[in-house]
Amino acid sequence: MEKPEGRSGSLSGLTEREAQEFHRIFMASFAGFVGVAIVAHFLVWQWRPWLPGPDGYAAASSQVQQASVAVAAPKA
Repeated sequence: MEKPEGRSGSLSGLTEREAQEFHRIFMASFAGFVGVAIVAHFLVWQWRPWLPGPDGYAAASSQVQQASVAVAAPKA
């Protein structure tokens, strides 16, 4: 199998310039993905933290219990 003209011995079959362009696009896409993931994690943390506060999970469970009692209370 003969290599097309202008192609080096690269395993990917890309020229140096094509490989650099692919790398640049890949890194920009990866940085965008990581940025979106960081923002999403921050927003979820603000909505519902996944690590307990100073009182541990007991404080969270008591708040849930109070909320369920308030929701279940009959409306007057």
